[in-house]
This record gives sequence, C-alpha cells and structure tokens, in this order.
Amino acid sequence: MAYGGGGGGGGGSGGRAIRVLNVAEKPSVAKAVSGFLSKNQQGGLRVRDGRSRYNRIFEFNHTINGQPCHMSFTSVTGHLMELDFDDRFRRWHSCDPVDLYHASVRKFVPEDKSDIRRTLEEEARKCQWLILWLDCDREGENIAFEVIEVCTQANRNLNIWRARFSALIEREIQNSLQNLVRPNQLFADAVDLRQEIDLRIGASFTRFQTMFLRDAFMINLATDDRNLVISYGPCQFPTLGFVVERYWENQSHEAEEFWTINCTHNTDEGTANFKWMRGHFFDYTCAAIVYEMCIQEPTVTVTEIKEQEKLKYPPLPLSTLELEKRASRFFHMSPAHTMKVAEDLYQAGFISYPRTETDRFSEKTDLRAIVFEQQGHPLWGSYAQLLLNPEAGLWRNPSSGRRDDKAHPPIHPTRFSPGESGWSRDHHRLYELVVRHFLACVSQPAKAAETSVEIDIAGETFSSSGRVIHAKNYLDVYTFESWGGSMIPTYTLGQQFMPTTLTLDSGVTRPPPLLSEADLLTCMDKAGIGTDATMHEHIQKLLDRHYAIKTPDIRFSPTNLGEALVMGYDDMGYELWKPYLRAMMESDMKAVSIGTKRKTEVLETCLQQMKACFIDARANKGKLFEAMAIFFERSNRSNDNQHNTGGDVVRKCSICHESDMVLKQKPDGHFMVGCLGFPQCRNVVWLPGSISQAAVTHDICGICTPGPVFKIQFKFRRLEIPPNYNVNHLGCIGGCDDTLRQLVEICGTGARNASSVSGRGQGATSSNSAQRTSSRGRMACVYCRQTGHSSDFCPSQPSRSHTARNQETNPPNGESSIHCNSCGEPCVLRTANTATNRGRKFFSCQSQGCNFFIWEDSMNGASSVSRANARSFASNPSRRGGRGSRTGGRASGAAFVSATGEPISGRCFNCGDPSHFANVCPNRGR
Repeated sequence: MAYGGGGGGGGGSGGRAIRVLNVAEKPSVAKAVSGFLSKNQQGGLRVRDGRSRYNRIFEFNHTINGQPCHMSFTSVTGHLMELDFDDRFRRWHSCDPVDLYHASVRKFVPEDKSDIRRTLEEEARKCQWLILWLDCDREGENIAFEVIEVCTQANRNLNIWRARFSALIEREIQNSLQNLVRPNQLFADAVDLRQEIDLRIGASFTRFQTMFLRDAFMINLATDDRNLVISYGPCQFPTLGFVVERYWENQSHEAEEFWTINCTHNTDEGTANFKWMRGHFFDYTCAAIVYEMCIQEPTVTVTEIKEQEKLKYPPLPLSTLELEKRASRFFHMSPAHTMKVAEDLYQAGFISYPRTETDRFSEKTDLRAIVFEQQGHPLWGSYAQLLLNPEAGLWRNPSSGRRDDKAHPPIHPTRFSPGESGWSRDHHRLYELVVRHFLACVSQPAKAAETSVEIDIAGETFSSSGRVIHAKNYLDVYTFESWGGSMIPTYTLGQQFMPTTLTLDSGVTRPPPLLSEADLLTCMDKAGIGTDATMHEHIQKLLDRHYAIKTPDIRFSPTNLGEALVMGYDDMGYELWKPYLRAMMESDMKAVSIGTKRKTEVLETCLQQMKACFIDARANKGKLFEAMAIFFERSNRSNDNQHNTGGDVVRKCSICHESDMVLKQKPDGHFMVGCLGFPQCRNVVWLPGSISQAAVTHDICGICTPGPVFKIQFKFRRLEIPPNYNVNHLGCIGGCDDTLRQLVEICGTGARNASSVSGRGQGATSSNSAQRTSSRGRMACVYCRQTGHSSDFCPSQPSRSHTARNQETNPPNGESSIHCNSCGEPCVLRTANTATNRGRKFFSCQSQGCNFFIWEDSMNGASSVSRANARSFASNPSRRGGRGSRTGGRASGAAFVSATGEPISGRCFNCGDPSHFANVCPNRGR
C-alpha cells in the first residue's frame, strides 16, 4: 500500500518527516499504544497537556512503511458528539410528541467536551495525516467520523487513515500501523441511523407515557414521582416484554397432578433405576390400571442392550454473548458488570477486544503461541504444556461457529498473568474464564462409554442407562462444567429377574421459571434485539427504570410499573412489547452497514411505521390508563395535569406565545384545549361536557386573532343538548363561536363536574360531603315543591312496583346486562388490585377507546334503578360526569361515576333539582 501525505505540505518525498495526529477512543488506549510505538525510537516518549486535563498528548517519532513521522497521540472519551432535536423541540412541552418524528435534529459537540474539540482542532492544523485508533466496531467507526468532522473543519487537507486492531499488545499495534486502511462510512451510517431512530421513537413515546401517566397515578418508586420518567426504548421495551411474558406464563400456570411407574433393581454391582418409557399419565385411573397389570405380572425381561461411545465437545470460541451468559451462570455476574471488567482487562492488554460476535478463529491466528504463553501459570500451566506435547494427543483445532463480524476474533488471552495485585475477585475470575475457555477450545472432547438397558414388565417398557468416563480431556481444564459417570449392573439380553421395587408415584407439573440473565440474553439474541455490545445496557435499563427487579435467585420479575405498561399496550392490540419490530430494524441497520440498503430509505420507512403505531397507541391510551389503574392509586394531581399529553394543534397560545394549544380528550372522556407549556402556562379552554367526538380540521377561522386558529368538528350527544341545536357542529374556540358558549352555559363542562372528585382511593373530604348533603336537603321537589325528598321519591307520584325493580336489577338468566350505549359492546367484569380497592369488582368496556367504568357493588346497591337505565348512565363518559339519562331524570340510588369509579354530583341548571339536568327539566321554557 502506498501512503501519500495530504495537501498542505506533507508527502513522503525527500525523507522529510510528516506530522501525524493519532486519536484513540480513551486516554488509557492512547497511553498504551504510544508506549508500544515509542519503544526504541530516537527521542523516546514525551508528554504534554492538551486543552482537556484528562486527554494528554503523547509525542514520539516513528516510521510508517519507510516514511519518517512525528507522531502526536491524543484521545477522546467515547462519543465526541451528541444527537438531539433543535432547541425549539427539546423542551418537553414545546410541541406535540408526534411532531418529533419529523422535527429537525442536529449532531453537535456538547459543552463538556469542548476542550477535547479545541485540542483536536489545534493539533489538526499542524498535521498532514490523521490516524484513527478507535474501537474496531460500528460504534467505534461512528466515533471516528465524529473526530474526522471536527479535524477536517480545522484542516481540510488531512490524509485520513484507520488503524484496525483487536488487542492492546505490541505485535498487534505494530502490525496495524503498517497496514492502515480507510475508514468505513457504511459502519458509521448504520450507527447514525440507529441513533436517530432511537431518539425519535424513544422521545415521542417517553414524553407521551410520562406526561399522560406520571401525574395521574401515585407511582411510589425510589425517585420523586414528580420527576419520574416513564421511558420507552425500542430495544428496552421488547426486553421488558420477554420478562413480563415469562412472568405471566409462570403466574398463570396451574399445577396438575400426574402419575408414573418407577422400577428399581438391586444387585451386588449396584442399583439400576428404570424409568417408564410412557413418561407419566395425568389420569389416575389409567395409571392405576397399567400399574395393576405390572403388579400381577412383575417378572422383568431384558429386551435390549446398547453400548456406544459418547463424546462431550468443548465450547465454541468465546463471543461477547457467551462471555456474558457464562459469567452470569458460573459467577452470578451481571452482563453490565461483566463488560466493565472485560473492558478493564482489554485496556490493560490481558484479553482481546471483548465486543465481538465472532465465534470462529481465522486460519492465520497462531493458536499455539497463545497457549505457549500460559505454560507458566500455577493452575493451568501443566495442562497448557500437555496441549503442546504432540505425544499427549490432546490438541484439536477449535470448532468453528456460524458468526464472523469480520472485525475482531473471538475473545482470547493476549498476555500471561499469574494474577495482578490490583485486580478484584471478579477480574481474576473473568481472566480465568477467558483463559480456560480458550484452552478448552483447542482440546479433544471428553470421551465416555454409555450403556442403556431396556426391560419389559407386562408389556410396559422401562429403561436405564449408565456412563463410564474414559477420558475427560478438555474437562480437566474447563472446571466450570462436569460430565458425571454412573454405573449400572451388568445385564444380558433375555435375562429375567424380579424387581426390587415397583411403585406408582405421583408428582405435579411445575411452572416455567422466571428468566435468568443467561435466559434473557438468549431470548434477545434469538430475536435480534440489540447487539453484542448493547444487550447488557438494555437489561440494565430495565433495572434502572424500575421496570423489573432481580429476585434472590438472580431471576427477573417485572415491577407493577413494568407489567402495567406491557399490559396496557397488549390490551390495545399492538405488540410494541414484542421483538418483531425491533428485530426488523436491527436487520435493516446491518443491511446499511454492508451497503445493501440506503440509510435514508430505511430511516423513512421505519419512522413512518413507528409514527403510525404512536398515533394509534395515543388514540387508544385509555387502555394504558386502565392497566395502570389496576396497579396504582389515582393521584389528585391528575385533574390539573391531564392536558400535558399532547394532541392536535388548534392555535398558538395567546398567553405564553411560545407553546401550542392542543385538543385533548381526558381519561374521563371530556375534551379540552390546553397549552403544552403547562405548568409554566396554565391557559386552557374547557369544552361542553356533551361532546362525544371532536377533531381538529384544516379550516381556519377568519375572525379570531392572532391566527391561525383551526376550527374543530364537534359531535354532541343528542340527549344531552337542547333539541334546537345540531348534533354536528364546526366550531371555533377563539371566542367567536356563540353556539359553543351557549352549550357550555347549558350543559357545563366535564372539568367543573370532575373538580369535586377526589383521587382514586382517597375519598372526598367530610366537609365537602356535608355541603353536598346539605344542599340536596334544601332543594325543592319539582312536583310538590316540598323539601326533604327528591322528585323521584315524591309521594304525590305513582311508584313502581318492588317486583319490577328487582327483576330489572337482577336479570333472570343470571348474566350481567351491562352494555355500552355508545359502542354496544358487552362489559367485562374485572377485579381491582389497588391497596384501597383490592378484590373489588368493576365493569369496563372491551371496546378500544371507550372509557366506561363502574363498580359492581354500586350497581347491585341501586335497587331502584333498572339495569337498562344504569347502562345508560354509566356507558357514556359524559354521563358519568353527571349529565341526564335516557329516561329524562336520575333515579334515586343510581351512581354516576368517573373513570376512577368515584361518585360525581350534579344538578339541574334551571331549577337545581339533583334528580335531573337542564336538558330534560320539566320547568324548561317556563
């Protein structure tokens, strides 16, 4: 390969030294590489400070393929740049979360890394070459292009090269410097794609979930619930889905008893345990019949004897995923901690690069040289010597797996160590695992002779087997695994004998266990969730976000918050918690990294798909609300903060002049237009409580200013508005619409009726209760004008028969007749799980988008109300707010309830009677 200096003064001609800027991913790597390259060089190694006190500059002379170079070596600390939205979209309340799918984003150097940027700029101006020593994976390639962007802004004539290495050892570093390559733009594009997808999807769903749920419920976690972030990650959420799905399988398991027949035979050589080839029966009668047949004819006949050699093969070369799984299984180390320790060992030069998908060694790898270095170890040195001894016959070329990321070899030891004084226990254990695993890979498999015997008792077949280990081979060094031997007596074909014991034993089925860390990593790997370098991060986020916990036996169990989120999205019918969407994204990102797909094409397709999911999920957010209500108490902050959840933009806020006013439907079904700048701006327009549907149109009001003010298409419930008003109305909330103003005066707003409702489980205050009771007592009956009773219990009016009321309250077929009037769907009987109402049953609608909710005991107690009328009261969200019923009045004892199940008070706007409302008032028009 020919190397040429870039423009601006620096080729390799004439033997003049060129200045080369070298950049590593971490300060420790810069120091280590500089130490290797400066050995035996004239002038030695010199060190000076850069702009950042943590990222020093190492200087030395070197020669690259005959070209004299003056090397300056510095570093970054991971990613130099961040990707984020433009400033106008960064504040949570600055826009509708759905806008984040097309909002402008930028990549920039954050303030805390400005010193590193200035160092790179200053050094780049003085150099002709730039050599990048970043980690050799996609993430490292992306960081390399961030460095390139900063350096080329200071010096556009740089000649840019990439050093590829897999271990911080001298021979690897020297070889990579003499075989420089160009950076891979496709790898960097794949990471840019992932970052943008994760930013847009994660930010939109996180803002939606947090603003919708945080203030609506009392979520008691370690953090202040007002600062709680209910995050969503495209990888994090499917990972949570694995945990919750296994938990549901575990909890839904019903133990079932089964029966099996066991036979033993004792001889001077030992005991043989024979197992029934049928396994077991779940039907006791069938098992007992077969057992009786065996008891009546108990003579045993040996029908088959098999003897064969068995091999137990050593593991494949070590990939990142296997390192994490085995460290968890053998040492109970979490994947995140495993990678931290492995990174320490790599940076110190003891193991190769720990982030690799490769599980096969290249033919060019000198495996015997790696073994040779381990001969002096006190624990496995003698085994390494045997491996290198041809007469021992222990050597075997390692098996090859199916994966090769073309960037790094499998994880292997790169430097001998009997144990460093500064190592922790986990450093010792992980280094030992890497070394023993490598030695096992190049060893012969374990060998054994296995004998299996089949017998017949009354036509039923039983079997037993024994194993004799002939050569442990790799198991001698790989002490983490075992292969036990078991002896059985010697039998001959056709031999007959009487069993020592013949028993009918029972057992019960067991639920599938919760997922261990190794199980969870396997699930993620099979589904394509995350990469070898990121899987441990997604698992750790579940714990950090309080979505899951680790049980004492190191297994994952979802928290109430984690289960509620998965349950809510599952009830919507969307499998956002399933791995399919993310697996498809990961596949597309890999396609971008190898050039079979374009970044822009994949980004557009993915965001369109996820935007549609987001819009649908938000439209059905009532399901999420219902799921949360099963696990958490309602908060009294919810009524104030519900308008934080985004919606369709109606106009710019006329108070703060910064945020948008958006149309939103609250969980109780009522509509409002509120400012996204809440709580800094509390501007809100309450809409009539009789609205059943509302949607922002593209029509702009020509009167209201400042504009534009988009008109809203309303649909009202006919029974809740006066007959001279149309059900459909295209209205404006800017102040010019007389119809809306009149309907607010006539029907009121949902917010006013709900304002007196206490949080779930909190109960109303005694003073409020007393005031309501007192006010009802002073109201006059609409028929006789007397106080002390309501119109429905007026003595002057004919009463309904007790029998008829009972028949309506308790249908003869015994089934619930609660249905939604709005959607017509039958209601489902559920059981609450909150501290206040645990075990209490309630009805809720199955239809998506319907927020019907009513306690079963409130229906049973309303003896004077027919089920048909109760349906009318409860099935519509606005009627739960206290609006009139289909019969024209409110029957005594009927419970008007909100989405929380709490009673709501109301009265006639005209005469004040609590038994009906203004639209059906007998005094209307007088």
